Amino acid sequence: MIYPGVGVVVLLKNDNKILLGFRNAELGKNTWGLPGGKLDFGEEPINCAIRELKEETDLDVKISDLKFIGLSNAIFDNETHYITLFYESEKFYGELKIMEPDKCNEWKWFDKLPENLFLPFKNFIQQ
Repeated sequence: MIYPGVGVVVLLKNDNKILLGFRNAELGKNTWGLPGGKLDFGEEPINCAIRELKEETDLDVKISDLKFIGLSNAIFDNETHYITLFYESEKFYGELKIMEPDKCNEWKWFDKLPENLFLPFKNFIQQ
């Protein structure tokens, strides 16, 4: 039996815009997704959100600035299933950079979401 993985993402807002990255990773390739990644064994989800945001964007966020806003269920194929936890923040620190070009080759602020969204985010919006 295959069990779902757990993903954690951060929905960053700035002047009513949302930060999305264009995915290069095989899962969700050529879609726009939020900064985030897989929860490590024993890791608290909120700490995963902070870690993944830093690893992918070089931006920092404080625990006190993050708010849990929900989750989504995404089944990509017969072997890939993720439950994704969503955190939101309007406060962040640092300068936005592309830190993992093999996973995400562009960061962009959107006031209107593109159509080709990464499945967990798409499912979250449709709930």
